[in-house]
Amino acid sequence: MSDTPATVVKPSQPANRSGRRRAFTIFFIVLLVIALGGFLYWFHAKQFESTDDAQVDAHLNPISARVDGTITRVYVDDNQMVKAGDPLVDLDPSDYKVALDQALAQLAQARSMVIAQQPNVPITQVESTTNISTGEADVANAQAALAACERDRESAAAKVTESEANSARAQSDLARYKLLIAKEEVSEQEYDQIVAAAKAQAAAVTADRAALQAAAQTVDQRRAQLEEAQSRLAQYRRTAPQQLAIRRANVESQQASANTAQAQVEQAQLKLSYSKITAPVSGIVMKRSAEVGAHIAAGQQLLVIAQIADLWVTANFKETQLRNLKAGESANIHVDALNRDFDGYVENIGGSTGAVASVLPPENATGNFVKVVQRIPTRIRFKPNQSGLDRLRPGMSVEPEVRIGG
Repeated sequence: MSDTPATVVKPSQPANRSGRRRAFTIFFIVLLVIALGGFLYWFHAKQFESTDDAQVDAHLNPISARVDGTITRVYVDDNQMVKAGDPLVDLDPSDYKVALDQALAQLAQARSMVIAQQPNVPITQVESTTNISTGEADVANAQAALAACERDRESAAAKVTESEANSARAQSDLARYKLLIAKEEVSEQEYDQIVAAAKAQAAAVTADRAALQAAAQTVDQRRAQLEEAQSRLAQYRRTAPQQLAIRRANVESQQASANTAQAQVEQAQLKLSYSKITAPVSGIVMKRSAEVGAHIAAGQQLLVIAQIADLWVTANFKETQLRNLKAGESANIHVDALNRDFDGYVENIGGSTGAVASVLPPENATGNFVKVVQRIPTRIRFKPNQSGLDRLRPGMSVEPEVRIGG
């Protein structure tokens, strides 16, 4: 055996130190990158709030029939673009044309009744004035006739007084002549004359008294005629305004009937116009159910128009994200379907959480309560005049990112 000792190879110390230095450098760089990434994420989170629970929304206008009818023509189909005022659906207008003709006929009749009643007002006014004037004249005539009869009665009374005086004198003469004829101091002829004169005077008294009674009765008749004329005049004066009011009320009633007929004509015209359904807004047709020949009822939905010219984003942010978010802040909206971004701004923040606004909101006062972070819908508007807005559709998923505190 050889006594020569074996050679031992020792590792290079500089090489080991270089490897440890390289590993430490890599570890430091990785740690620095992680720290930088964490800082950037923190810095970004301090300036932006984002969510993936968001979608594009728009006004969806349901188009319904306002009258019953049978569809005769449909002008549009699903996914077709329409403008406000474009025809959509036609209904059979025959029944509504007939109804309009009937309403026009009733209006013409009502207006003719108004024309027929209007002259009655001035006629009644003239008649009332004439009746009052005639009544006043009758009263004046009756008063004059009564005054004349009273004078005749007074004259007849004076005649009665005169005839009674003459009769009393004749009776006195007759009494004296009876004594004289008994003594044969006067002739029979003179006595007969005195007897005849006494009888004549007594008859004159009777006649004058009858005339006085007749005159008194005439006065009563004239007084009754005067009272009748006065009563008739009072009635004319009392009823004249009422008769005129009645005539005017008849005219107003007929005018009201004419107005009602006019309203019926306008209603019939409206119903006839409703047989042609046009687009109230511009947009894209959806959910068309109208078919030619189908009979539809008033209020039945025929199609829906989506207003794609007025779009916004409904972003359901968590309630913890709304601490610094407010209306007017700018936003970046990423649309998944187009894989591009749009500029926008926060228009407003919802009035309640989605749970509260749901059909069946949770009742936290019953059962076991588990706290769940709620979401509040926030409306984000697209800034106008951006290319590609016409390609957006309601329901598209988006990821909005709102710059807060800016």
